[in-house]
Amino acid sequence: MTNENQTKKFFIYARKSTDSEDRQIRSIADQLAELRELAKKESIDVVDILVEKQTAKKPGRPVFAEMLKRIEAGEATGILAWHPDRLARNSVDGGKIIYLVDTGVIKELKFPTFWFDPTPQGKFMLSIAFGQSKYYIIIRYHLNNIGKRKIVW
Repeated sequence: MTNENQTKKFFIYARKSTDSEDRQIRSIADQLAELRELAKKESIDVVDILVEKQTAKKPGRPVFAEMLKRIEAGEATGILAWHPDRLARNSVDGGKIIYLVDTGVIKELKFPTFWFDPTPQGKFMLSIAFGQSKYYIIIRYHLNNIGKRKIVW
């Protein structure tokens, strides 16, 4: 049996940063609806649906870490997420995802909003998406603190 004929086993991973609905680009329900539709369209076997309500700007998300352990154990070979920024907004988590793709542990990443292929160009573009997500966090922090600066003349 060739790899193309094997069942694609994926985790669906949806994340939002806070419990405040008005601060989110896409709600968990919206993300899940799109991801389920993508899984159905591409005949993907969804092993589990994982939801996390925690920021990704720092490493240490328990649901994300458990998902990666389960992938390393062979339970799934891919992840469906709404956008790469749902997976990582820090260099540790982004680097881990790219490393698992490099080593063949993660075979596929699928997003309804982003193209990814595990080629050198695809991994490069994924690293740029993770970098943009990190930059967004940094610049937002700095812009929010401009008004808090104390200027001494």
